[in-house]
Amino acid sequence: MTSTSAEPDSPQDTTPPEKIVAVPVRHPGRWIAAGVLLVLAAMLVNSLVTNKAWRWDVVGEFLFSSRVLKGLWVTIELTALAMVIGVVLGIVIAIMRLSPNPIVSTIAWLYAWFFRGTPVLVQVIFWSFIAILYPYLSLGIPFGPEFVYFESNALIPIFVGAVLGFGLNEAAYMSEIVRAGILSVDQGQTEAAEALGMTRLKILRRIVLPQAMRVIIPPTGNETISMLKTTSLASVIAVGDLFTQVQLIYGGNLQQVPLLVVASIWYLVLTSLLSIVQYFIERRYSRGAVPTRSGGFFGLGRPKQGLA
Repeated sequence: MTSTSAEPDSPQDTTPPEKIVAVPVRHPGRWIAAGVLLVLAAMLVNSLVTNKAWRWDVVGEFLFSSRVLKGLWVTIELTALAMVIGVVLGIVIAIMRLSPNPIVSTIAWLYAWFFRGTPVLVQVIFWSFIAILYPYLSLGIPFGPEFVYFESNALIPIFVGAVLGFGLNEAAYMSEIVRAGILSVDQGQTEAAEALGMTRLKILRRIVLPQAMRVIIPPTGNETISMLKTTSLASVIAVGDLFTQVQLIYGGNLQQVPLLVVASIWYLVLTSLLSIVQYFIERRYSRGAVPTRSGGFFGLGRPKQGLA
């Protein structure tokens, strides 16, 4: 048996630790890219100011003209009505797609297939001239006697035809957005609600849709902005929207570029307002689900990092 003697304690090291010098990481590529972008932006601004072909005096003359504002209001009406039809009918089509009944789900699939597969311009023109195929529309017993008749041109004028064309087309896209939102909700919550005796309609209204809104809202906002610009196609049927009024004005004074600038300014104003509304709605439905951004509406800054 061997014994070991305890070694004497080593004296404490009183040498102070070396000071760490933090060297910032250099990013020369970022500064080069920023410099190039600033130069390009300055060139663009200089072109807008010095190029007299823009005719900013004409832009200022017609920016708030009564004809342009009238067309602007028609554009807003088209967008709002088409989106209401698209959202409401899209929810119905999405629920039908998820139905266990094969006939109901197949009809919903065929609706989305047809309206997504044909150009929206063709649909708008078709609905606006529906009287060519059906001069009269009626109500009555299917395949039986008809009781009430309506003249198609009176029932579906040009404006209503444009609304139907845009709205029915939008419903096909909204149905896929809503269906994706519904499928994003955990199926276990539906099963738990059914175990409590809740009806399918109440489960959808109280549990599924409120949670699905986090997935539905962002693409719906994008669809609304897209619809605002898509309404310019209504100029083909002379419905009197913003783009139609601009076309009529520059058809008379031959100032195409300034009038197109007027239309672009108003479209940018409306899309900016819709983007702000979308931002606040998204923030309302995303509380507690995603990190908050410190940069505000314009997204400047990084998301706040939580604890790992």
